[in-house]
Amino acid sequence: MRILVSTLALATLSFTAAVGAAELKPGTVLNASNLATHLSDSFENHAISDLLTERMQKLIKDEGLTITLKASQPVELGRDYLKATQDNAGKAKYNHDTRQVEGWVGGIPFPKVEANDPDAAAKLIWNHHYAQPIKNLQDYPKFAYLFIGEKGGLERRQEWAFQRYYMKGRLGADPVVEGDGSILTKTLLYATYPSDIRGLGLFTVRYDSPKLEDSWAYLKSVRRTRRLSGGTWMDPIGGTDQLNDDIEIFNAHPSWYADYKLIGKRWILAVANSTTKTWDTKASGNAEFPVIDLDGAPHWNPKDGWEPREVWVIEAVTPPEHPYSKKVLYMDAQFPRFYQAEAYDRKGEFWKWMNYHLKTIKTEDGDKGIISAAGFTIDYQRRHGTVFILADSAKLNTPGIKADNVNLGELEKAAR
Repeated sequence: MRILVSTLALATLSFTAAVGAAELKPGTVLNASNLATHLSDSFENHAISDLLTERMQKLIKDEGLTITLKASQPVELGRDYLKATQDNAGKAKYNHDTRQVEGWVGGIPFPKVEANDPDAAAKLIWNHHYAQPIKNLQDYPKFAYLFIGEKGGLERRQEWAFQRYYMKGRLGADPVVEGDGSILTKTLLYATYPSDIRGLGLFTVRYDSPKLEDSWAYLKSVRRTRRLSGGTWMDPIGGTDQLNDDIEIFNAHPSWYADYKLIGKRWILAVANSTTKTWDTKASGNAEFPVIDLDGAPHWNPKDGWEPREVWVIEAVTPPEHPYSKKVLYMDAQFPRFYQAEAYDRKGEFWKWMNYHLKTIKTEDGDKGIISAAGFTIDYQRRHGTVFILADSAKLNTPGIKADNVNLGELEKAAR
């Protein structure tokens, strides 16, 4: 009889909890004061407890992170991107022994990855490496790095420029390969403000092979360029909390990492269609950057609309010389871009949380592409954050810019 009563009591409690659960509406804010109440609720038929990673729940409870729920909307991919993926389906092959991809022409090399494939994680990383939904040129004439301390808030800001030109897998272009096929991308990253760091940056050539990048920096002190070692992909960017490897969360050749493990597939809350203005040049003070909660401690938390997205969860194991021991990456299941990552130090302790806000824009040739409107890299050991803020001047597939325009001379020009 006691067992029967206990069973009935448990069933009654479960029924009561289910009845008490609510379907939350867009605009609902999840914060430390109400998280426990809302964990059993749902949003767009997904339990809140399932939509928040363990790390996100901890950041809400302990670090002041707030999440504003936003109604989900489809992410539209570019017509040339989809066409290249369809036209080249089945051509790319992953060589498990060499850890390289053979036969890729353009678009997503592995559009249908199965979770039970032993090479699933590696294929997803190669999708990211080869098939960014941005057309053929990222052209960011102006973005900011904001340096934020836990106690003092915004410390300073730097303004930078970024260009990445794709030499292979070119979309809507003929030919699809420029040059001899050995180079995948050419990248310029340099500071434009303040004057004491103007021209600081890198010109980088990334090869379509495991070969380490060739990188050059311009030295203002001697007004000369210097070739750097191939290990710069693991180095910090200026005085930021980012490594070169952390640009848009993952910025390495796939074979430079020791291994990849597929943790699984799940739904999370992510900023897939950013609606918050990132940089308001007409405002002053903290209001200039409305996408960040600069007024509220610890001053580095994001402010935007979060919607449910299905993601792949991948553990990327670093080489022994890397500052991190691993990164846990959250990639959209529809297209190969990352929303979040957790970085761990060599002792296996949690170190950094990265969170990027994506946004679809029109490319300069009338197609569509995806940009990172804002990116947060928070060092929870140092208690410091670096936030990437993209200005409205960002363009994709800017006409008139050729491969020869992305060169070392641009660094020298920026420093003058």
